[in-house]
Amino acid sequence: MARVLASDKIDQLGLKVLRKAGLDAEMITGLSEAELCKIIPKYDALVVRSATTVTPKVIEAAKNLKIIGRAGVGVDNIDLQSATSRGIIVVNSPQGNTIAAAEHTWAMIMSMARQVPQAHASMLRRKWDRKTFMGFEMSGKTMGILGFGNIGRKVGQYARSMGMRVLAYDPFVTKTAAAAAGAELLPLDEVLKESDVLSLHLPVNKDTKGLINATSIKTMRRGVCLANVSRGPVVDEAALADALNSGHVACAALDVFNKEPPAADSPLLKNPNVVVTPHLGASTKEAQVKVAVDVCEQICEVLRGGPARTAVNIPSMKPHLIGPVKPFLSIVEKLGIIAAATSGGNPKAMTVEYGGEFFKELDVAPLTTVALKGLLSHYHDDGAINFVNAPLVAKQMGIVVKSEKSPSANFRSVISMRVSSDKAETEVAGTVFEDLGDRLVRFHGFEVDIVPEGDLLITYHRDVPGVIGKLGTFLGQKNVNIAAMDVGRMLRGGSACMVCMVDAAVSEDTLKQLGTLEAVSGAWTVRLPKGTTKQGSTSKL
Repeated sequence: MARVLASDKIDQLGLKVLRKAGLDAEMITGLSEAELCKIIPKYDALVVRSATTVTPKVIEAAKNLKIIGRAGVGVDNIDLQSATSRGIIVVNSPQGNTIAAAEHTWAMIMSMARQVPQAHASMLRRKWDRKTFMGFEMSGKTMGILGFGNIGRKVGQYARSMGMRVLAYDPFVTKTAAAAAGAELLPLDEVLKESDVLSLHLPVNKDTKGLINATSIKTMRRGVCLANVSRGPVVDEAALADALNSGHVACAALDVFNKEPPAADSPLLKNPNVVVTPHLGASTKEAQVKVAVDVCEQICEVLRGGPARTAVNIPSMKPHLIGPVKPFLSIVEKLGIIAAATSGGNPKAMTVEYGGEFFKELDVAPLTTVALKGLLSHYHDDGAINFVNAPLVAKQMGIVVKSEKSPSANFRSVISMRVSSDKAETEVAGTVFEDLGDRLVRFHGFEVDIVPEGDLLITYHRDVPGVIGKLGTFLGQKNVNIAAMDVGRMLRGGSACMVCMVDAAVSEDTLKQLGTLEAVSGAWTVRLPKGTTKQGSTSKL
């Protein structure tokens, strides 16, 4: 039974998802790095929020770890480089707390605009002061959003409903995409210069750390209001404090800080024009349920051998790329396994060709990654190969990986794979039928039609009368039962290929004896995952 550790507090529904899937899940919080390093070797998966820092030491100690799930969006508390080098998938939940974070952003913005916390504190002191707390309206103002991802777009949506002009800066978003979301995409300097209210929704990396500093603040218009419900290190806190004291920044709303909790003597906590909360962006009951369930579902899927929906360290396996090609994930992995098992020797090159109209406009990168995982798993049968480290392992092995697209005369969608090794070259092809699922349709140029699952036996023989009968008789004598069979040939009386689904694995001894039979020139056995894809394929003969 695979074991899962939640080292930060997550909603109980997430743990129920894990346990329902047959996983041994437990929650142990408040662990130091040393304590986590001591117990992590026995776990297959780790769930964290923002309290746990997954350091290189933790990852080095995690001998059995296959996946880290971040119940939230930001993964700056996880050492991605170390995780990737170890083949550990890192997933997050980018959608789960979108609404919570966007709504909290607006709660903070409106609180600083109308000085709600200050007025509230004044009332508690028995003061009825209607003159001091003069706010400003949103309507007609310009909202600048730095980081136009899911949360930034939702904040922009709310801003438009308030009658605001919305500007956005995000180097990974196109003008067309921003316009579709109702924002003008502009360079950073222009967004800073034009905004009345500036809202930050950025991850922490080498480009964003300290992005809001003394220099960039000078670019902003005097009297700007700043809200940060993303990550504390994006803001140089000393520079912000100086700008608040000078009045260049009129007010600020901060949910995050460079160090959490901030020092008691932080000037930002003492400034009357600053509204603060203790990192509450995702702190709603609904969001905590969503992010916990989301990452736990992904952990279940990955531990079953499937792909993650939102793996942050597998660029080719992003959800928007996987969705359109999902029906072909199963068959392409099986093709990789068959190609490896029948090529012999050490692989030197793998070319995947995507034929037919279906693939014409699609990004096939996820399929190539899955094919590579299938190929390499033959040479690493300890389960060490996954979608994360397959490209890295292929590079280390010196395998040249290519993908191509081409028209196909026989199928609307067909995937062909050619693998060259230091001993031979093999070619296999498969497709997915709408109602029937995965099919192996070609092997070394021979057209066949067989369900690729379980144990397969593949033979080469001369196309002469009696050979199939002899093969069947021989297998029967060896107690090998044939569940299904198909034979392909190129020319009558020439070479032929037989592919059989058998009920149990064919032994190495039986395989060798098969190769000695008259008219048989080659034999291979392949073990494939059971179950075929039957989900919305559009392949037609």
